[in-house]
Amino acid sequence: MKFLDLSFDKPAANLACDEALLELMESAPSSNDCLRVWEARQHFVVLGHSNRLLSNANLAACNADRIPILRRISGGGTVLQGPGCLNYSLILNIDRRQLKNIKDTFAFVLERHRDVAGEFCGVTSRIEGISDITRDGLKFSGNAQYRKSYFALVHGTFLLNFDLALIEKYLPVPARQPAYRQGRTHSEFITNLRLDPAALCERLKQAWEARDLFEDLPLTRIDQLIHDRYESAEWSEKF
Repeated sequence: MKFLDLSFDKPAANLACDEALLELMESAPSSNDCLRVWEARQHFVVLGHSNRLLSNANLAACNADRIPILRRISGGGTVLQGPGCLNYSLILNIDRRQLKNIKDTFAFVLERHRDVAGEFCGVTSRIEGISDITRDGLKFSGNAQYRKSYFALVHGTFLLNFDLALIEKYLPVPARQPAYRQGRTHSEFITNLRLDPAALCERLKQAWEARDLFEDLPLTRIDQLIHDRYESAEWSEKF
């Protein structure tokens, strides 16, 4: 597996990079799988592909503080990105990894991440809901995926040293919730792992055997996706 540690200053570029990598590997089905890690340098809201803007972001607070609101290609819920949240992006060959469907794909990735987090934290981590990882019933990792013909993009978060109060400020409690949340507010539902991001990156690299550096980054396509999609109000405000 190839490895890429790359964080962009521009929020839209971080989302565009995932899509550009997926497209690049989809165009060459014999490509090796890829693990990317990144951490946002500023706060911004990311809507799941089908999330409605007005009901999934506190617009007044976001506008007042100039917090960008973007939309990704994958499903799942709305998240707040920013310093202290480590992101991973896995691009996996569907046939080679036997990822028959969404459920199998989440199980394949999250079981490995559950074990990595469990070893790191010294406590038992669990997979709950469709795509969350928890510690003592508190969520520290949310995940989503987007599938093409040959490759699947699975990406998600590890809350490490995040300012959790900002999630309360910029995101309303979602109407659709996993049963295990039991109506809890954000502050009652989420937690930080308080881990060093560089150390966690190394554990993820080991877990996925990501030994080869990713080269030939598709920068032209990333720029095109930023312009055509991720910085377009037509895209981010379409629902």
